[in-house]
Amino acid sequence: MQIVPQVIFILAFAIAVYYFTRNIGRIRRNIFLGKKQNLNDRPSERWMIMAKVALGQSKMVVRPIAAFLHVLVYAGFLLINIEVLEIILDGITGSHRIFMPLLGPVYTAAIAFFEILAILVLLACVIFLTRRYVQKLPRLNGPELNGWPRKDATAILIIEIVLMSALLIMNATDRHIQEHASLPISSWLAPLFDGFSDSSLHLIERTAWWGHIIGIFLFLNYLPFSKHFHIIMAFPNTWYSRLDAPGYFASNEAVTTEVQLMLDPSAQPPDGYVPPSSFGVKDVQDLSWKNLMDAYTCTECGRCSSNCPANITGKKLSPRKIMMDTRDRLEEVGNRLDAKLEINDGKSLHDYISAEELWACTTCNACVEACPVNISPVEIIMGMRQYLVMEKSEAPSELNGMFTNLENNGAPWQFSPSDRANWINEQA
Repeated sequence: MQIVPQVIFILAFAIAVYYFTRNIGRIRRNIFLGKKQNLNDRPSERWMIMAKVALGQSKMVVRPIAAFLHVLVYAGFLLINIEVLEIILDGITGSHRIFMPLLGPVYTAAIAFFEILAILVLLACVIFLTRRYVQKLPRLNGPELNGWPRKDATAILIIEIVLMSALLIMNATDRHIQEHASLPISSWLAPLFDGFSDSSLHLIERTAWWGHIIGIFLFLNYLPFSKHFHIIMAFPNTWYSRLDAPGYFASNEAVTTEVQLMLDPSAQPPDGYVPPSSFGVKDVQDLSWKNLMDAYTCTECGRCSSNCPANITGKKLSPRKIMMDTRDRLEEVGNRLDAKLEINDGKSLHDYISAEELWACTTCNACVEACPVNISPVEIIMGMRQYLVMEKSEAPSELNGMFTNLENNGAPWQFSPSDRANWINEQA
């Protein structure tokens, strides 16, 4: 009954792909709950940014140690998947190391390289765990990481360690069975299995083989629920990066039109003009789809918060928390859609992010500059501030004074326009 393992594998593979596709579709739907935004201009520049930032990891090098470790895990994820392709083909066809007779010495060299990469990935994950739980780096232990985020980060690292270990054990036992050419890591591990019977070696090798591939299938479907989803989202998110200067804020055409109509009673609204029903960002649906993509791309690394001057000086604001809260609220809205419930549940994004956090932001864009995948928490903050001011009339007293002066005097200062030039006449 040699066909039975193939049938089991094909079923497992099909189920994994089905659920992964369904989860991706759910996330795509959630992202496009946001407002439309055209970000398809200047494609050559966008390809360059994606190649530099997502593929080339250019913004990681600011912290060299973390960057080196991350590149190891990143390269391992990309390149070891070539061996995963062989495992999938073996599982479907019932073969064993299908590429070996086709590639010969090239195959041996490739497996040797993958083994070195696998042990480096394993060591990098151990170091990441040490940095998180022994060194307790501040940016990896923020209060917003308590609970599920911390468990998620730990689970990812442990899963990586288990997957790499299974791969190396599979190669080590298979070397005994087939007397492969010497490989750098499995040759070192092979003596651990000296004296094992052929049946025991086959059992261990098959257990490691199945454990590795089933682990990958499970990990694939864990990704959409994890911060590790950035390994997929980083590429489209950087492609759709904002190309304007970070400090540039586009004027709100609806506000401009409304003010012009108020100042000139005889003015006519533009053709097809529909008065806005509200201003600013109350809930996730008021954000652009790119803002929501940012939320799903966030890897919770904390570089934004560790570079934020408000956060550094003890203010309540954490740009990382802004992105995490946005994602949590979006997931909550998406779950209501899945349950066929009304989106309006009486809550909003402001129930997750307080006014104190919003007004602590200096809009310096340090968080945007630091983010390895070009996420912009500032856009979300500014939209939510606009809602507080224009819809709720809830601005800090300092701003209310300025708004009054602008309305009455046409300037932030408490002087009549007719008195502005009086300083010229003052004697020294």
